[in-house]
Amino acid sequence: MTDESRTGQSMTRDGPPAGPAAEGIGFHLGERAVQDLYGLGERMASIGAQVFMTALPDPFRLFFMDLEFLVVASVDGQGLPWASLLAGPPGFIASPDPRVLSILGAVPAGDPLAANLQPGAALGLLGIDLATRRRIRVNGRVLALDRDGAPRIDLLVDQCFGNCPRYIRPRQAVPGRGGMDPAPAVVSQAVPDPRAREMIAQADTIFVASAADTRVEGRAAGADASHRGGPAGFVAVDEAGVITVPDYAGNRYFNTLGNMVLRPAAGLLVPDFATGDLLTITGDVEIVWQGPELARHPGAERLWRLRPRRVVHLAGAWRARLRETGGRVVGLGPDGRPG
Repeated sequence: MTDESRTGQSMTRDGPPAGPAAEGIGFHLGERAVQDLYGLGERMASIGAQVFMTALPDPFRLFFMDLEFLVVASVDGQGLPWASLLAGPPGFIASPDPRVLSILGAVPAGDPLAANLQPGAALGLLGIDLATRRRIRVNGRVLALDRDGAPRIDLLVDQCFGNCPRYIRPRQAVPGRGGMDPAPAVVSQAVPDPRAREMIAQADTIFVASAADTRVEGRAAGADASHRGGPAGFVAVDEAGVITVPDYAGNRYFNTLGNMVLRPAAGLLVPDFATGDLLTITGDVEIVWQGPELARHPGAERLWRLRPRRVVHLAGAWRARLRETGGRVVGLGPDGRPG
């Protein structure tokens, strides 16, 4: 997501060829290639310069300080993105400086995030309040870990921006519950088992981790965390564990798709709001730009498939319980379908 992530490879099969990177702040090579595919390059170039910020304005800082959970995108030693969830009481995220966010509390044992944390590592943060449908994304790098003898992640902000409320299903936390279990029961496997497939097939909310690519030492230049929502069952999973995610109309930034163009891999986080189970999956991605398969996913403008390499099930890791408030889901029609 950051300007440092401007080098990369050609696009996935059937996508547009990636040309030389243009100079300027905002969208990187992969994002611009997808925007150009849809004839939006010139328009989005001017928008990007207005939207992206390199420091947190005060309303953003206050928003993060009020949150009770946070989605974190990281990248492992193989270059594979992972999506994780961290939680705590309001105030577990602090902002001592407009360029810094501090996340207090330990990462649950068994979460791949723990192994991916080191000074200088790229992280993507998604702050999201399901009750108000507000969300803010931050991309940056680990500045320091475990300060003053307490578990803590300090992130130096490279870029931040807000997102629209589309496809966010309003939910409210049950009072008196929250935070993380530091040592949940963990099952790690190569493909989703029946319980994991059930969680995926019933989900109406998932979170996605992606990363832009660079040829410098093969590391990720920028990690990004994003939200995907739709009617329950909008994500499909087959018996082999291959996951298909429809891509609906959005803000046309194409942050996630642009990252996938440069690094065809992604991480998924599937939360069970009733049990606190978290399913985090990483694997290889193929983007389906067009074709008859789209007809099986009403409202989808594109699809992408994730072929899992590793699936980690953290049973009851999130102590919170969230229930639907019955509010309208922006972007879904009266029939519950995108439109």
